[in-house]
Amino acid sequence: MGFYSKLTGVGAFYRYPLRRSFSVYSSLRQFQSTDSEPTSPPDVERVVRDAKQRFRDTLPRGYLNEQEYALYERLYGPPLRETRPEDVGIDTHADLRPIPDRPDNEGTLLRELESGELEEVTYEIDRQTQHLEMPQNTGSKDFDTKRHGVIENAPDYVDIVARSQREHDALKRLAEDFKASQENRAQKEVGEDGNEEEDLEEEEGSSWLPEEEQSYGERESGETRRFHRYTLDGRFHGSPVEIPLPRDEFISPIRELLERSHLKHVKQAAEAAFGGPGLPTSPSTPEGRKNGLMGGVGLPPDQRQMSEIEADAFLAGYLPPAYASIMSILREVRKRVGSEWIQSRLKQGEEGGLSVLDAGAGGAGLVAWEQMVNAEWDLLKEKGDVTGPLPSVKKTVIAASNRLRHRLKTFLHNTTFLPRLPDYEHSGEMQGEHLDAGSKPQARKSFDVIIASHLFLKEKQDHYRQAVLNNLWSLLNKDGGVLVVIEKAHPRGFEAVAHVRDTVLTQFLLPQSGEARVGPEDFNPAYHREPELGHIIGPCSNHGPCPMYKESGKSKGRKDYCHFNQRFVQPSFYSQMLGKHANNQGEVEFSYVAIRRGKPRGSNLTGPEATELAFQGYEKAEEHPDMQTLPRLVLPPLKRKGHVTLDLCTPEGKIERWTVPKSFSKLAYHDARKSRWGDLWALGAKTRVLRNVRAGIGKDDGGRRATAADGKKRRKVEISMESGRLSANEKNATKDRRPKSKAAKQRDLMKEIFDAEAREEAALDKEMDEEAEAELEEAERVR
Repeated sequence: MGFYSKLTGVGAFYRYPLRRSFSVYSSLRQFQSTDSEPTSPPDVERVVRDAKQRFRDTLPRGYLNEQEYALYERLYGPPLRETRPEDVGIDTHADLRPIPDRPDNEGTLLRELESGELEEVTYEIDRQTQHLEMPQNTGSKDFDTKRHGVIENAPDYVDIVARSQREHDALKRLAEDFKASQENRAQKEVGEDGNEEEDLEEEEGSSWLPEEEQSYGERESGETRRFHRYTLDGRFHGSPVEIPLPRDEFISPIRELLERSHLKHVKQAAEAAFGGPGLPTSPSTPEGRKNGLMGGVGLPPDQRQMSEIEADAFLAGYLPPAYASIMSILREVRKRVGSEWIQSRLKQGEEGGLSVLDAGAGGAGLVAWEQMVNAEWDLLKEKGDVTGPLPSVKKTVIAASNRLRHRLKTFLHNTTFLPRLPDYEHSGEMQGEHLDAGSKPQARKSFDVIIASHLFLKEKQDHYRQAVLNNLWSLLNKDGGVLVVIEKAHPRGFEAVAHVRDTVLTQFLLPQSGEARVGPEDFNPAYHREPELGHIIGPCSNHGPCPMYKESGKSKGRKDYCHFNQRFVQPSFYSQMLGKHANNQGEVEFSYVAIRRGKPRGSNLTGPEATELAFQGYEKAEEHPDMQTLPRLVLPPLKRKGHVTLDLCTPEGKIERWTVPKSFSKLAYHDARKSRWGDLWALGAKTRVLRNVRAGIGKDDGGRRATAADGKKRRKVEISMESGRLSANEKNATKDRRPKSKAAKQRDLMKEIFDAEAREEAALDKEMDEEAEAELEEAERVR
């Protein structure tokens, strides 16, 4: 049987769940808990899990002690804010109206209706016969509450289960807060309107920290206490690791557009456009197809002709992984460049807004950029530096097909659509010598951020890629513009990105030393560019040749190449494109490089100096290191018992393997075990060795079967006479590389076994002969 528990003096009522029978006590008792403060780990874990189950991602003030709060943060992370009454359902499970005064001669009965519900009926009590009708012992077990149907729960109650005294007290305080807010709201409605938002802001700004922790001052988060600050600053992935796609700005508009077609037909069109099941030629490559097709993406946004179903397939199969990869890269660029880069322009209002060009992502880059700008604007509003709505951001996207452009317009607002990249390399200045030129030169369009997604891999020749890069560089702002180049994560995609990086470093930018590569006397404007300031933002921390791209061009058999991954939450329509209806966890891998034009790198350290300082570690350093001079993990860490092995790309331009044992540093060992692929490492290591890069056999190597062209190894043929017949045998001839049959392999195995047995028997016979001879010699000597 369940029972009720009345909170006297508060007006809140916590009810335990009832079974089929309906029982009411006329005299309600105060709920009392026998739970004591937990001391053992199981009790602490139980309290923490109950708190998570009851209050979800929030926490009441002063609910957990120091030990419990530490476990809470380790299991679930810090709470979002202090618990509000609506978080536990008090606003829907409570009736906190004031209790009306009931006359002494009035009672209430329950009458069951035909539908099974109970209706309250009031009646007048005859005081002369009341003592005869009502039993004296209302708390006895023989009291039939269903028959009498007496109700004592006035409108002032809360229908919530309290499982402990601590939880009872927390819910009690929330009920008091809810009741007080209801009374204040009623008073304000009677008096004057318009101040409800201020009360809500005050509630949102309240601290979620426990009372005993607030007395100690502002408490640091759990990650700040567990990890070194440089480890947190060097992370490539955010928290949480999975990127959620924006629902209102991205998922919902695409889902509405896809409702016009059956998803089965959209899936068939997507598989036809992106290489078959699993969409291997989309921005995301499935696990089983990474070593197969190594071409570019199918159905790029600059394709001029698209059917209706192909445009839907582009929205469903191309945009989600493209958004995840671009958002991951832009977040890394924002960390390394700094928030001031965006905030300083936002403070200028409409005049200083950053302009962005999405070339190749079909609008996914614009959505990611807008999410980042909104986050920076919210930070400025919290500081009080700006007010009002966000200034309009200058956005431009490349979309050649009319059908695709009409679809993108539904969720890309205030956006300029271009059918192709503007070509300023061959446009001329339109001034002076031209007959139709004006007196003033036309202003050229420039962009602060250019996202070049999957533009280079589809160009087969190097000079075509050079032309695309020249065009993009001419569109980039000379004063701090950022160029982001993204390709698919396979050897050919990495080689396209590495070619762009190598070209920019050797032709466009000044060396870090500041000295030009070509002297003034040898400089020719027809063949050479005027070098500019600039630096690599990421992922590289060196400005020399890439250690994985020593020789330019395509390499056969490449195993090691620079790429990274990003997990994201798949929308339902994208999961159906992949054939995974029950799985919403997606992952995209990509190769990228981010370059900033017109701004040098802040640190003047050389590569060897930066590598040596990073190897010693900044765990106890007083000055904050330049994060762009730290080595980066190019592979997931290898975790072993007692030590962790990190494969790092160092500022010196080498791939090295650093070992961080537990004896080196407890904090460094802890952070190394928690490090992820793509993080920057600042806490040093105990040992370091050079790691061999498996970059393939090179494009000029003809393979193992090919003979040397210089004739160093000449063919030698021996001619012999056997049984009256001439025979020729070639020395140093290549062996037959055809695979052997199963029977041939068995014959070879039996032959090896017989040969081994024969060798053992011969060795045994030789040993026995030696022993017999030794015995004979000994006998002769004795005689």
